[in-house]
Amino acid sequence: MTGRLRALAAALVAALTAAMTLTGCGVPTEDSPRPIAAGSRPNATTAAQTASPAPGVPVELLFLVRDAGLVAVRRPAVQMPAIDEQLRQLLAGPNATEREAGYTSALTGITVTGMVEIHGGDATVGIGSRPDGAGRSDEVLAYGQIVCTLTSRADVRTVSFLHDGQPLRVPRADASLTDGPLTAADYTDLIRPA
Repeated sequence: MTGRLRALAAALVAALTAAMTLTGCGVPTEDSPRPIAAGSRPNATTAAQTASPAPGVPVELLFLVRDAGLVAVRRPAVQMPAIDEQLRQLLAGPNATEREAGYTSALTGITVTGMVEIHGGDATVGIGSRPDGAGRSDEVLAYGQIVCTLTSRADVRTVSFLHDGQPLRVPRADASLTDGPLTAADYTDLIRPA
């Protein structure tokens, strides 16, 4: 009996040692602290963009929903898609593989009309019908999906929404409404690691 307990204890110590070794991997250390500009904070969009599968391989980045948050999902592409095509792919929702991995979309019930217009890095998206009960938490995720997906592109800095040609007030992650330009920073609290 004591031999079995010793063997079990030894196996447990080995497993814990392996787990502690793995959790410490991959995080570089620095000899001294370095300053970070006030107001800046790491952003999941930037992190997702810098970790592309292979240099020079185009990747279509879409933000989908998982665990009540926004997650950057990479889809290999032959070439970087036009912005309208990227938005169409986002509106189509997760593919079969992504659904099996637990991804969903909050964009059901929101109709995009006229697709996207870009002027000087500022994108405008026309919204047709909106889901009943505007202001729900899934509506925050829906607008976050669009904003984070479009601003992940090099040619888009901000995203604004129109309804019947008029500025549309949409929710940010903190549930405040704005009809002004939005960036991924407005949804940072909802962004989750892949």
